[in-house]
Amino acid sequence: MKTNSNTKLILFHPSLHKQPLPTLLPSHHRLCLLFFLTFFTLIFTFVLLTTTISSTITTTSTSTSTTVSPLPPSVTKALLHYASIPNTTATTKPMSPNELNAITTTLLQIPQPNLLIFGLTHESLLWHALNHNGHTVFLDENEYHIANFEKSNPGIEAYDVQFTTKVSDYPNLLSHAKSQSKGDCKPVQNLLFSECKLGINDLPNHIYQIPWDVILVDGPRGYFPAAPGRMSAIFTAAVLAKSKKSVTGGRTMTHVFVHDIGREVERVFSNEFLCEENLIEKVDLLGHFVIENEAENGTSSEFCRNSTSMLSSSNEPPMWDFRQSVK
Repeated sequence: MKTNSNTKLILFHPSLHKQPLPTLLPSHHRLCLLFFLTFFTLIFTFVLLTTTISSTITTTSTSTSTTVSPLPPSVTKALLHYASIPNTTATTKPMSPNELNAITTTLLQIPQPNLLIFGLTHESLLWHALNHNGHTVFLDENEYHIANFEKSNPGIEAYDVQFTTKVSDYPNLLSHAKSQSKGDCKPVQNLLFSECKLGINDLPNHIYQIPWDVILVDGPRGYFPAAPGRMSAIFTAAVLAKSKKSVTGGRTMTHVFVHDIGREVERVFSNEFLCEENLIEKVDLLGHFVIENEAENGTSSEFCRNSTSMLSSSNEPPMWDFRQSVK
């Protein structure tokens, strides 16, 4: 028996067993995929950066607004003014905290009020500051004080008034006004053309056209017989309130404050022309009246529905008692 001793080798080529590789994407498809991946990456990065920066700015802004809240210049000046002046001086008698609060509360309740003030006083800068969004006008008997006040406080509107009245003449002036209640001294009229002895008719024309929301009578002087007194100021305030013309849907009421209402002249003339029926509060020496306009019905010759005025009262101290006020 013949034996085969030759060794046989069997070779396997790798390509015979490997599976073929998937066909690669065409080149233009690869470019599109790369473009979209890059685009979305940029968008994500942009959004992330924008959100981060916005958040940082908001936080910084909030922090800044919390720590730095600038006041209007007028408010800052007023605060500095009252911080540097003692509570009392030899020539002025400041209002009490309760009186200040009564007027301030009313001012802050009226959006952008028109405020007319008789008298330059210790509180003048305060009223101008509190009403920095509204319109404030000051009237005073002293031309020098007006000029100096405007020079020291640019932007303030103030006018001097030439009063021809005297405190000692108030009974005759009251009698005159009552006798002319259907003529020159009627409640509704344009004071610019009035011949009433109590009416102030020499102010700039626009003063009579403004619908005043708040009127404060804290001048002129009225603490001695020869002083001009506040008879004309109170009468004029009453006529301006009664004659107020407001646009449709506008404010028809006028708040009138009279300071030193404990004195005889202020009390008598307030009762006669502002009317006790319109008195809503009395705070210390401050009377607060609310007057409804009658511009659309100007035929009435009466300021009050119930006249209760009195020329004198034994319970009241003398009207020129210096101890009552140094204004």
